[in-house]
Amino acid sequence: MALSPYVQAMQELFRANTRSREFPAHGAKVHSVAWSCCGRRLASGSFDKTASVFLLEKDRLVKENNYRGHGDSVDQLCWHPSNPDLFVTASGDKTIRIWDVRTTKCIATVNTKGENINICWSPDGQTIAVGNKDDVVTFIDAKTHRSKAEEQFKFEVNEISWNNDNNMFFLTNGNGCINILRQVPVAAELKPIQSINAHPSNCICIKFDPMGKYFATGSADALVSLWDVDELVCVRCFSRLDWPVRTLSFSHDGKMLASASEDHFIDIAEVETGEKLWEVQCESPTFTVAWHPKRPLLAFACDDKDGKYDSSREAGTVKLFGLP
Repeated sequence: MALSPYVQAMQELFRANTRSREFPAHGAKVHSVAWSCCGRRLASGSFDKTASVFLLEKDRLVKENNYRGHGDSVDQLCWHPSNPDLFVTASGDKTIRIWDVRTTKCIATVNTKGENINICWSPDGQTIAVGNKDDVVTFIDAKTHRSKAEEQFKFEVNEISWNNDNNMFFLTNGNGCINILRQVPVAAELKPIQSINAHPSNCICIKFDPMGKYFATGSADALVSLWDVDELVCVRCFSRLDWPVRTLSFSHDGKMLASASEDHFIDIAEVETGEKLWEVQCESPTFTVAWHPKRPLLAFACDDKDGKYDSSREAGTVKLFGLP
């Protein structure tokens, strides 16, 4: 079968830019990486209770600052969707913190009811949703830093995300389902609209493509499934990984999907065909992947070489793939 011109072009590009470079970021493993909306900065959150922010300069990351204040692991972080100076961190210390890179200060600490494990910022920038280990999702007003609503679920809540139109809220759960809820503006509550049986086992992660055409889910069955946003039907599956899929990211043009697991490679697929574009070799399981918002550059972070007792240089690094 002839490869599409896009696949050929990207494979040529990656052959010429095949290096992965690593940058020391933390004193312990990195749980989460995310790019600011403009792509100038990359933030990372770690088991060492801190967040770090790097500036992307030509072909390297230059550490700008380390953000301290959390009393426990920083499990997930994300940037404001349109303000490149603000990001928010979720921690096991039962708080979320909003940080401003211009002052390098924490501008708000919001107390929550449990140990936080996932967080997302609504596309309109008005609401931050945070999920905890007790399957409670709290919706926080990004301006007043107050809780607007909270929802206790009767199943294991994994990753959470708004759709690009900002009118529906999606979550993946331990029963292999995707739950879709709609925000009721007046009551500030969420109304369940639909539950999709997506996978036979635990549905772990979810990501929407920047074009708003698809979303993808990754599961403990080692499959990535691609869904049509409007029809809510599964269009195709990607099955090159052998272990539970932990993390996903769409490229800026929506044409590539990176997925990773405990396999020692990151799979990069062409979205429209499922064709394998590339695999990025890793020496250990990968926790988090994030495509740059403007170019084919992938940030990622892996587990330490020999578990937590090894203090080798592998601990706490952030990696970039796609550099010359």
